[in-house]
Amino acid sequence: MKLWLCGQAWWGSRSRWRIPALFRPAAGNLSTSLASLNVLGLASADALKSTSSGSGTSSQSQSSVANLSLMGGLVAADVVKSNSSVTCSGSQASVSGNAELVGLVAAGQSVVVSNPNLAISLPGGISLIVNEQTSSSGGNTGSMTVNALHVKGPSIDIVVASAHSGITCS
Repeated sequence: MKLWLCGQAWWGSRSRWRIPALFRPAAGNLSTSLASLNVLGLASADALKSTSSGSGTSSQSQSSVANLSLMGGLVAADVVKSNSSVTCSGSQASVSGNAELVGLVAAGQSVVVSNPNLAISLPGGISLIVNEQTSSSGGNTGSMTVNALHVKGPSIDIVVASAHSGITCS
């Protein structure tokens, strides 16, 4: 099972939102939100929001959730946010991104995050990746994905607050 809590967007030549909307503009703004979500005790969250904006030389995406609880409280946080950005300087693309987490607790332990791609092993063969970042930048194209939280394990794959931006510079 793959579960996405809060959207993911592309700008530039392609755009997509996995949750909660489908949108394919060349440029502009999109914002969508959901007051609360509860998925069979697997995941609950409040104030889910995703925004994305883009133009010919830049694109940005942000996703956030509040009062998150995953897998019966195995992972919980007060606030979870991700940000991604890509820009063009002439024909050169550059990327950046970050995650912000407030009150993150995993398996009863407080987690403070400063670096990307922090991996934490949890009971039951479950792994938690905090501030998961993947990017590519070369020449006139660039993309950046930030998943604030990514929980993986046997038969489970949950991504929380995913922001993705991509661009092709002229």
